[in-house]
Amino acid sequence: MAKQPKKLGELLVEWGACSPKDVAKALEHAKKQSMRIGEALIDLKLVNETAVFKGLASQHNMEYVDLEKSSIPPNAIGLIPDDLMRKYVILPLGKENGRLRVVVHDPLDLEMLDILRFRLHADIRTVLAPRSRIKAIIDELFQTTAANTIDKTVDSSIDKLRKSLDATMDKSVDRSIDKSIDLAGIGDEGASDPTQAPIIKLVQAMIAEAVRNRASDIHIEPMKDRVRVRYRIDGECVDRDRIPLRMKNPLISRLKIMAGIDIAEKRLPQDGRIKLTVDKSNIDFRVSTLPAYHGESVVLRILRPDSVRIGIQNLGFEDEDYKYFQKIIRRPNGIFLVTGPTGSGKTTTLYGALNELNRPDRKIITAEDPVEYNFVGINQCQVRDNIGLSFSKILRAMLRQAPNIILVGEIRDMEVAEVAIQAALTGHLVFSTLHTNDAPGAITRLIDMGVKPFLVASSIQAVLAQRLIRVLCPKCKAPDREPNLMWLKLTGIQEADLKDRTIYKPRGCEYCSGIGFRGRIGIFEMMVLNNELRTLAFERAPSNKIRKAALAGGMKSLLADGRIKVLNGVTTAEEIVKVAQVEGIVT
Repeated sequence: MAKQPKKLGELLVEWGACSPKDVAKALEHAKKQSMRIGEALIDLKLVNETAVFKGLASQHNMEYVDLEKSSIPPNAIGLIPDDLMRKYVILPLGKENGRLRVVVHDPLDLEMLDILRFRLHADIRTVLAPRSRIKAIIDELFQTTAANTIDKTVDSSIDKLRKSLDATMDKSVDRSIDKSIDLAGIGDEGASDPTQAPIIKLVQAMIAEAVRNRASDIHIEPMKDRVRVRYRIDGECVDRDRIPLRMKNPLISRLKIMAGIDIAEKRLPQDGRIKLTVDKSNIDFRVSTLPAYHGESVVLRILRPDSVRIGIQNLGFEDEDYKYFQKIIRRPNGIFLVTGPTGSGKTTTLYGALNELNRPDRKIITAEDPVEYNFVGINQCQVRDNIGLSFSKILRAMLRQAPNIILVGEIRDMEVAEVAIQAALTGHLVFSTLHTNDAPGAITRLIDMGVKPFLVASSIQAVLAQRLIRVLCPKCKAPDREPNLMWLKLTGIQEADLKDRTIYKPRGCEYCSGIGFRGRIGIFEMMVLNNELRTLAFERAPSNKIRKAALAGGMKSLLADGRIKVLNGVTTAEEIVKVAQVEGIVT
């Protein structure tokens, strides 16, 4: 059995760098501030930075280096692009036995290592040094060359922006696509106009709070006597604040400036994008404005890169569906459709599949409207109807790029559907989404669009219908001794099913903000096409007939998948009935 490595606190106590009381104090501070123990020890000045990083190096069996500017070989600087060095605070030390030696400050940042290997096409050997020392050398190195580049101007504007927003705006923005903010001058607002400072602070606090509360959207809605602010948390809108009506115009103008939207245009809907760092995480905000009766309504969609990298197994698949899913996404050709209403997690599921398939030996191209999350190694193309760059045009161009895997954001019409099907029939694996209530409905929807039935029958490999359900808070959920029989009946749970089973109900605690639920997972309906289903599609059979055959062939319905999650204590029967319609019963 492998020997368990010592904890950082134990190592530092053993070396005499601090006392057990110091470690306990740091642990408490780390818990409150969401830090690692090493950061907490440095923050509280209980241990110097060098000792902490030497401890980390020992804990992870890494080499520790006393970093000086002179220790960076002049020919090593060009081995890693400038943007990667600045973004991840790393430095190259040259090559040794064919491997690139890289100085890092976080031994657990595996995603960064994957990105380096992908971008540099090299084996990496990491060594450890304090972050402050690496940062100082990077600043020193680039300060000497900044006079000949425009980076100096951009950096100074970013520094100004930090003073007003206490957050970093990503400067690597394709403004032609997402119309993001032009940094020049924005950071000076608070200084030039003292009356604007409260608005800046309000927007900053509102965005930070929404991100920390796991919100997916921020809704700012002008009303007759106030401005209502709501957060959507786990799919439910929660009232947060009522802002005085006099602050409506400055508040909306501030958000429009940050999103690169025309503040003078108030009659037409507009879209923009904000890129900020909140609590050391890079967050994108997709901003939409809509003229309403009492003024412009603004919605900020919060896009977290981590939310689409949670792994396929964590989406909520039961074992059988998970095995089917893995088989389908590894097929060499065909179409895999994910269906469901807006906000049902279709994008997350497809991105999860692409993330798993994303390897240097595969070419993946996507057509999206808009591109919500950026992935290293995937060619992502954004639909821009205003210049004629439609889904169908991108799809036709894609096929000339010799991809292995194609993702089409949504099949909206017959033209897109036909091109996607032709791609599947010519040896490509195609992923896409469709708005239908269930999996069998996707077959009839494509035929209704005008696609020939024999093309549908021969190209589609599987259809996955899904919904999102709230998960009971693991820290406060309580056994439900007297469950509501109406909800159980609607989900199809019988008294016999409850033998040797415990179902739970929400209670509410600090961890879940008193709601009783924390997080969401999916319930799924996986329809893998067999010969019988292909024959029914070819014969233009109605949706109910296809559904009946799919269930007879082993498909598990949304309701049945939800029933399993209720009996496993993951959620409640009421949550399932909200999203999975029961035939013949209005809920």
